[in-house]
Amino acid sequence: MSAPERRRVRRRIPTWSAVAPLLGFRRPVLDPVERRLRSALTVKDLARVARRTTPRSVFDYVHGAAEDELSLRRARAAFAAVEFEPRVLRDVTAVDTSTTILGRRAAFPLILAPTGFTRMMHHEGEIAVARAAARAGVPYTLSTMGTTSPGELRRAVPDGENWFQLYLWKDREGTLKLIDDVRTAGYDTLVLTVDTPVAGNRLRDARNGLTIPPSLNLRTMWDFATHPAWWVNVLTTDPIEFASLRSFDGTVAELVAKMFDPALSFADLAWLRERWEGRLVVKGIQSVDDAKQVVDAGADALVVSNHGGRQLDRAPTPLRLLPRVADAVDGRAQVFLDTGILSGADVLAAVGLGADACMVGRAYLYGLMAGGERGVDRMLEIMRAEAVRTMQLAGVSAIAELRGRVRLD
Repeated sequence: MSAPERRRVRRRIPTWSAVAPLLGFRRPVLDPVERRLRSALTVKDLARVARRTTPRSVFDYVHGAAEDELSLRRARAAFAAVEFEPRVLRDVTAVDTSTTILGRRAAFPLILAPTGFTRMMHHEGEIAVARAAARAGVPYTLSTMGTTSPGELRRAVPDGENWFQLYLWKDREGTLKLIDDVRTAGYDTLVLTVDTPVAGNRLRDARNGLTIPPSLNLRTMWDFATHPAWWVNVLTTDPIEFASLRSFDGTVAELVAKMFDPALSFADLAWLRERWEGRLVVKGIQSVDDAKQVVDAGADALVVSNHGGRQLDRAPTPLRLLPRVADAVDGRAQVFLDTGILSGADVLAAVGLGADACMVGRAYLYGLMAGGERGVDRMLEIMRAEAVRTMQLAGVSAIAELRGRVRLD
């Protein structure tokens, strides 16, 4: 091609507005919490932020599990082995993530699980989590070992779907008093945890010397000194204590040994069913036979769970057990799944394999540690967005369509 025939290219002087996006410049975010949360695209990202902003002993309490942590790793490996069966040429312009949990509508098949020591993770504690859950339209479960009392939480978040988790103590009179307090505060759902006859061997906590409140030694003082914002918040807010067990001072393991009952049996479940007229969920099911007996005893729902791998190491993997439990229960009670859930796709996988909803604890605690109430909001936002995208890519427009569309090798 001759020179005259070459197309003449017009050139211009680039403007800053055209160059800035190419260089990655964005308007600076001055709020450090917002800046941290914006950088988190997954729950695992929130965990990394949480590790930077929280003392190691506190982070390890959330992140760790029992002994060699095999149960937790296996639970997560099971989710990694899941395959969805996508269908194409389906209209997924709008997808509906809502479902029914114990007769009430939930915006997403998710329940925020009970966790102890919550104000240790972040000074905003359980109230922040419950507020985020209420905004997201999902239930929140306050723990017996929570750092906010049932009445305090109910007054702070009166419009939330708030449940209460119960351990049956050796002191049955004390248990009945706590149940009365829960009833008076307006709760209508109890979650009875049954997989904690004794404390699991949580080696991270033992090595870190985690106590209630946090104890100081040279190691922990250095760790806390490198997280001054966390330490200032601990010192300038109400003391951290178990709100339902305010007289106890010691390690988590010592508390379990003193307060919880290794003689717990199905007779005790019947005893509770007679004394609680509300909805009853039994958490910690790890066998098909136990699932059947719990439903026969009057449970409205059960949770297939190994306590996040924090009790018996080498326990059954909940996701692998789930289909058999769901088949055995056969609709007589709802079936929830707990342990190893870190994404919205994980939630959908469990629903596809037979769960009515999932419980998450670590996931929202990572958000809480990373950014308080806003961090829990961010976790819920991430999970729901992942679920919507997964449903669209799988050709699913409603939660119920997931059944039979998930495989687990």
